[in-house]
Amino acid sequence: ETPVLFKQELQNEEAKEGKQVRLTCELSKPGTPVKWMKGDTVLCASEKYEFKQHGTVAELIIRDVKSVDA
Repeated sequence: ETPVLFKQELQNEEAKEGKQVRLTCELSKPGTPVKWMKGDTVLCASEKYEFKQHGTVAELIIRDVKSVDA
């Protein structure tokens, strides 16, 4: 089976504190499960984090951005 690769890797994004930011990556295979992490910590869907996936594109939305989210 062909390994899943990043067609478009994450790009650095800037956001003002209290606003939201959207991080996007594109994978080589649609419907591939994505695990979002900050360092060694796996992020879980919550009021702070929202995950979306459309075909090969995966998105992480971080709400109420703080400096610790860098």
